[in-house]
Amino acid sequence: MKRPLQLALITVVAVAAGTAGYLTREASRADTAVSVSADANAQLLALRLPDVTGSEQVLSQWRGKVIVVNFWATWCPPCLKEIPDFIEVSQRHSTDAVQFVGISIDRPEAVKTFAEEFKVPYPLLLGSPNTLEMARGFGNSAQALPFTVIIDREGVIREVKLGTLNQEELERRIRALL
Repeated sequence: MKRPLQLALITVVAVAAGTAGYLTREASRADTAVSVSADANAQLLALRLPDVTGSEQVLSQWRGKVIVVNFWATWCPPCLKEIPDFIEVSQRHSTDAVQFVGISIDRPEAVKTFAEEFKVPYPLLLGSPNTLEMARGFGNSAQALPFTVIIDREGVIREVKLGTLNQEELERRIRALL
């Protein structure tokens, strides 16, 4: 076999193998829970925090829905970049079994002002640096923001994302769990 033909064949096989691996991984993602301890999973669902009106909320109240939990702050530029996408996707899924929840590591007045200004359609809960400590249990040892955890309808954490999520990524991850 001539050298150029050999290289072309090797390239085709490598691309096909890579594509098959990628597609297999994506297809199995929705069926595989993220490697998170049962304790960390239960701790997140049992989390009780006040919302911007001062009413205490517990995440487990939304069990039976896909829950998108976004840890963020008004002083975090990447957080502010992704929140318009979260707002839009949450509005598109307002009639689906999907619940968005923002957990802000911030001052209550700043969060309330932000919620009013940007017309955030989902609950914004008030966390603290101690709340963010639980992020270590999800692999976010730096406790960085933004940080998103997606829980399936059975209450199992299926997705953990450190950094921003755009609309397309968010939609894909939610659709896989509906």
